[in-house]
Amino acid sequence: MTPFTPQLLQQPEGKTLEFKRDLSSPKPLLKTLVAFANSAGGFLVLGVTDDRQIVGIEQPLDEEERLCNLIADAIAPRLVPNIELLTIEGKTLLVVEVYPSGQRPHWLKAEGPDNGVFVRLGSTNRQADRELVAELRRSVEGAGFDEMPMPDLSVDDLDIAAAQQLFGASRTLDEKTLLTLKLLSSHQGKLVPTKGAVLLFGKERLQHFPDAWIQCGRFFGTEKLDIFDHIELDQPLPKAVDEVLLFLKKHAMRGADLSEVRRKDVWSIPLSILREVVINALVHADYSQRGAPVRVVFLDDRIEIENPGLLLPGMTIEDMKQGASKIRNTVIARVFRELHLIEQWGTGVRRIFTEAQELGLPEPQIKEIGMRVRFIVPLLEPISLRKETQPAGEQVSEQVSEQVSEQVLSMLQACRVRERSKQELLEVAGLANVYLNYKRHVAPLLEQNLLAMTIPDKPQSRLQKYRLTDQGWALLTQTGTTGRTH
Repeated sequence: MTPFTPQLLQQPEGKTLEFKRDLSSPKPLLKTLVAFANSAGGFLVLGVTDDRQIVGIEQPLDEEERLCNLIADAIAPRLVPNIELLTIEGKTLLVVEVYPSGQRPHWLKAEGPDNGVFVRLGSTNRQADRELVAELRRSVEGAGFDEMPMPDLSVDDLDIAAAQQLFGASRTLDEKTLLTLKLLSSHQGKLVPTKGAVLLFGKERLQHFPDAWIQCGRFFGTEKLDIFDHIELDQPLPKAVDEVLLFLKKHAMRGADLSEVRRKDVWSIPLSILREVVINALVHADYSQRGAPVRVVFLDDRIEIENPGLLLPGMTIEDMKQGASKIRNTVIARVFRELHLIEQWGTGVRRIFTEAQELGLPEPQIKEIGMRVRFIVPLLEPISLRKETQPAGEQVSEQVSEQVSEQVLSMLQACRVRERSKQELLEVAGLANVYLNYKRHVAPLLEQNLLAMTIPDKPQSRLQKYRLTDQGWALLTQTGTTGRTH
């Protein structure tokens, strides 16, 4: 942590700095000390108003003793910060320096270990939920979430053939190698997959980690209000990197001739930077969180990529920019490195900022927002979408034809013959009849007006079926699949 200097009094409050006028409201102050200890440490300065006016502390020795007693009585485990008296402009300040704690999580005794744990998010203190409390404990123990065993599974639950295909001839995935890569772990006398192994290569990975997928969207304009196109990617994490880049390329073409763009490799977005950001998001995501997939958002003036999970304790955004790195998911990171998706740990973020400067791009931004880390990559020139009415075939061509999957075509083709139920559509696509598959594979076809409900007024009706729309017909015609039968 940067040593305290009087110059910090001119800085805005943030992850590692907060100002308080006095000790008149001790609870918010104590929350801040707990949050500092559980996060990256920080300085709490007493005797300074919110607008940076130095008012000082009356009777500073008495207030120092009172503060020490408050900390001892209110915070568990015991927290012993460094407290110093500092005189500036003839006025005395109390400077409380808190280091990242090796005994985290700390909590307020009055609220207990379940409700009294706080972390620092920007210039605010955020109550930690159960998953974040567990991560704080793991970070002290040096145990990664993705290293944890899954005792109810076996090696048969991993798609070793798909993994071997990715590794190629560079490595044979025998039992010894799987143990070395921590894809397998010994648990009560038997070998079981780790969470990292299932996240990477699990046959039913989404059943165990339903939010380990990627949501990609292209929006009109510079606000996330009006969506133009979207996909949801649930491939194994190493394969998902290229799929995200395909989606971004699709919406970054210069001119209308896709083959010409590919031949010249001319793109209007910084692909190498975006590749690093995507990899960073997948490697550092907190997969213990629920309801929070990795998100990729393409706007006219920027691309935002965010992953669930705050920065690990002891890390700040400035640390990241300087090349410091802490690996949240060591198993995933190791496999990504073995697959040459990562060149060297800790260099990716620094390389992103260096390359952006070389390309003349505005500096990328990193933000912690709502228990997530967001990487914002500005574009050198805006890429605007035009809203205009087009024939159905042209709409389909621009929105989906570049990445139409066999699953989509099979479901549309099935409805060409007759109306189909949800179960029939999923069976045709080779998918289990579960809500998650409906949400990811059928619902988007309704949103894109490729399919329509036969009973639109009763979406949940047990008699509900799905029919092909004019746009669906246009897509089948365009892709040359109208002759298929099911």
